[in-house]
Amino acid sequence: MSMNPFLERPMKLEDSFKDWKSIYPKPYNKNEVDPYTKTRIILMNGTEYEAVWFSHQFSRHCPDNDLRRAVAITRRIEQQQQKVISVLKPVDETILETTISYEQLAVDLTSELAKREPNKEVKMALDFALLEDFDHLYRYSDLLEMEQGIHAERLVGHYTEIMPGRPTISEHRFPADNIKKYVDFTTADPITKLNVAIITAAEQQTMNYYMNIAGFYQSDLGRSLYQEIGLIEEQHVTQYGSLLDTRLTWLENLLLHEYTECYLYYSCYEDETDAHIKQIWEQHFHEEIAHLHQAADLLKQYEKKEWQQVISNGCFPRLLTLGPNKEYVRDIIKATVQLTSIKEDYVDIGKVPQGADFFLFQESLNHDVHVVPSHKVIVEKINKDAQDYRYEIDEHPISSLRDKTSDNTWIGREPIE
Repeated sequence: MSMNPFLERPMKLEDSFKDWKSIYPKPYNKNEVDPYTKTRIILMNGTEYEAVWFSHQFSRHCPDNDLRRAVAITRRIEQQQQKVISVLKPVDETILETTISYEQLAVDLTSELAKREPNKEVKMALDFALLEDFDHLYRYSDLLEMEQGIHAERLVGHYTEIMPGRPTISEHRFPADNIKKYVDFTTADPITKLNVAIITAAEQQTMNYYMNIAGFYQSDLGRSLYQEIGLIEEQHVTQYGSLLDTRLTWLENLLLHEYTECYLYYSCYEDETDAHIKQIWEQHFHEEIAHLHQAADLLKQYEKKEWQQVISNGCFPRLLTLGPNKEYVRDIIKATVQLTSIKEDYVDIGKVPQGADFFLFQESLNHDVHVVPSHKVIVEKINKDAQDYRYEIDEHPISSLRDKTSDNTWIGREPIE
């Protein structure tokens, strides 16, 4: 029988407040931790960030102080949860080492969500952005090997390949082309609603991390790479966020946020291999049950709606697990590497007319290919070691991306002859 958090008895909200010892738990050992423990930590950090900032926006658009006070209580608990999760990263893990885990999460989370997604438009959005995050992992990994002498294949546990995807230079699109049609949540499968909420929060966390960390990185090349990829992550947040049903009320959205958190904490608890961190997932799951019940009560009190009108029967669908997706990623590369996004559609670059906004935006940003940061990283790595850094289980599925001695800057920007 699947878990239904609405049927669980909630703890008292005030019993969730933590003391300083609880807020600062023991971090993981970066040399011993499972790579997917690190990705779960990043995922839940982003999930809590999304919950907190949604709650702030809710409060800023709500005229009822009693309701704002109720939301403020859960927001403070969510903030404490986020603080617990964020310091699980040890002090001896560098910015760039953490970044590798961010991109491994992006690749394997997106793959897992896409494989189970029943909505064709949502699956296409996931598959499309997957290749871009996959390329980011490759660019950051080359920077890591070049500047710190660390092979990212060790950090990802050899679970995720490291090689070019859709080249980052090709990912820069006219902003209007990242807006998609929202999903009708009144008819959508529960897994679709969860998938869209999960990936929006995860990509927003990545965008925020790169946006905030760029100025603190210790080389100009690295700072500029974080700038560039941070701009692509903004596109991803725009794309995924546009899939959310815009017609939901603030309280319906609050309920969906809390349900997503319950689902993810329970999934992490079931999937976790580290006993210490597993306890944190379990504790936070019980705290989120209380938040969920409060949201359901507020929905009923203020909008006269039952939670079943938003969440259906409340039972969790298949839980989320994180693991390798090498063959899936290879299949998506073969099928979609030449696609770009034009408004609501995904189009082969060879079918995009020359006067399209995509090409105008590319010309404004990337008219001098040689100074594009993501390209410069690979060029400098090749100049240093005669080839780029990769971890591949077989030759690249795209022949034009197999050359380890040059960086392809036209795939996804120009038609294949």
